[in-house]
Amino acid sequence: MNLLLLDPAELDEEGTANIVARRAEHLLRVLKVEAGDTVRVGVIGGKLGSGRVTAVEGKTVRLAVELAQEPDCTLQLELILALPRPIMLQRILKQATVLGVRRFHLIRSRRVEKSFFHSPVLAPEKIRALLLEGMEQAMDTWLPEVRIHRQFKPFIEDVLPTLAGQGLIAHPGVAGTVAGLPVSGQSEQRLLLAIGPEGGWSDYELGQFLDRGFYGFTMGSRILHVDTAVVSLLAQLQLLYDLRRR
Repeated sequence: MNLLLLDPAELDEEGTANIVARRAEHLLRVLKVEAGDTVRVGVIGGKLGSGRVTAVEGKTVRLAVELAQEPDCTLQLELILALPRPIMLQRILKQATVLGVRRFHLIRSRRVEKSFFHSPVLAPEKIRALLLEGMEQAMDTWLPEVRIHRQFKPFIEDVLPTLAGQGLIAHPGVAGTVAGLPVSGQSEQRLLLAIGPEGGWSDYELGQFLDRGFYGFTMGSRILHVDTAVVSLLAQLQLLYDLRRR
């Protein structure tokens, strides 16, 4: 835990908070805090700052919180992801949050099993827990939104047109490359990255994205697991963005 995240409701009018349960255990057992120590804190959806330990009472840690720093967010990216296997989805939600994804769209494609949409991993409380873990790791206060779309055609026809940003779609065998991605490096640019299932998008699905202005590109001849592809692509997009921003 690199950042202690607080819900806005946990702060009282004097800027103090009582930390209990998992977070208090981490403070006491891992960080071994005592009165007078300072830890990094952030408010979900708000600023970053510090929390000074004013008291330790049993399994409760009391903090005096000061918030002054805005979170840094340069690359504005939404991930459109063909819903993967539940165990893989857990890794992706956490790691993609660490790498700065601002919104997830979990969609149905022809190669996605219907049973995946009944997984306990999609329970709101489970999703939130995974996202918070990613935020704690990355020291970010932005809580990504996760939208679940159980049918492909309504997503493409009704939802996708409402999303702002340059579309990018990864698929083996298409002509584009990572080096040719239309990433400007401008702070106002928004990106929509579409990554398919293990077997790739169907020809129909790929065509639907391309018809709507998505840039098709390949990562090369090797076929990656979805969670590997997500992490690799997000890292490369961030690097490309940083290089072109200079």
